[in-house]
Amino acid sequence: MDAHRKGFEPFDPQLTVADPSEEETARELDQQMAKIRETTFEDSGHAIRSVHAKSHGLIEAELEVLGGLPRVLAQGLFAKPARYPAIMRFSTNPGDILPDSVSTPRGLAIKILDVEGERLSGATERRTQDFIMVNGPTFSAPNGEAFLQNLKLLAATTDRGEGLKKAVSAALRGLESTVEAFGGESAALKSLGGQPQTHILGETFFTQLAQRYGNNIAKLSLAPISANLKALTDKPLPAAGDPNAIRDAVVTFFAQEGGEWELRVQLCTALDEMPIEPANKEWDPVKSPYLPVARVRAKPQTAWSAERSRAVDDGMGFNPWNGIVEHWPLGPLMRMRRRAYQHSQEFRSERNGCPVHEPNAASLPGS
Repeated sequence: MDAHRKGFEPFDPQLTVADPSEEETARELDQQMAKIRETTFEDSGHAIRSVHAKSHGLIEAELEVLGGLPRVLAQGLFAKPARYPAIMRFSTNPGDILPDSVSTPRGLAIKILDVEGERLSGATERRTQDFIMVNGPTFSAPNGEAFLQNLKLLAATTDRGEGLKKAVSAALRGLESTVEAFGGESAALKSLGGQPQTHILGETFFTQLAQRYGNNIAKLSLAPISANLKALTDKPLPAAGDPNAIRDAVVTFFAQEGGEWELRVQLCTALDEMPIEPANKEWDPVKSPYLPVARVRAKPQTAWSAERSRAVDDGMGFNPWNGIVEHWPLGPLMRMRRRAYQHSQEFRSERNGCPVHEPNAASLPGS
């Protein structure tokens, strides 16, 4: 199954070349993320991430690349059937630790270990591949300049007005439900606190931004496929009275059960129809559906603990630029955020006295 014969967009090395105009926005993005983490450190004495600071599940897992994939899908990490240890980190997107009644988009970072292949420039020497995902198919802003404006608002309100954030979140959830009732969806409303209060383990996650996929260009998603996880899709999870309702639900689930997800790839058919930017334009899933390339399985375990948090939240970084060249992150937004990812890890390493590092194995405390 040849990529060109099937009508998929070929990867062009020119897509990795940055425009000089990106530099100033990248610098300002880095400054705003630094402002967020410095504010939270000043308040708490502990360094946390500038975004996706609050973890809800820290999971040991295994990724199995499927056999019999067509050639256009059997590329990069997925070139041949194999099993890899993996670590999953479920989170929500603010840079401060908020009660779950402030309902914002959910994130999932996956670190896959023992991956062979040429490393990206600046990637760690450890053989790991990171994928960063959010529970929506499109990015919350069309470009770096718009994302910077959103980030400035988040930086200005970090660690301020928790009560107001709860009230605004409740109002935005009501507005979002009205939008969805008429067949729509608003990434902007969700990012500001209008995310429906549902179980995080029932969500489908998306990389949102494009990356190289061997000889092609793609986005990835992870969807629950085991019956017990699918049963949690859209299941209400009210958070009133429990500031850690999402985490508690994840811990309760994995105390008794395991789960299985399917990792899928959406190949770009043409850049004029499926552009790298604007990043908030959805790639048509009819013209190019998400196709399965791997399964991710997790056994029953201690899904979150203080020990696991020290090991993962403090001791590990997740970065789309940590991986192999065949999954090169593409587009201005990916490039603009690269510096901020690096500086966030350096800040946590220095302030917490716990160097961020790549794990030798997927074994986490309290398994």
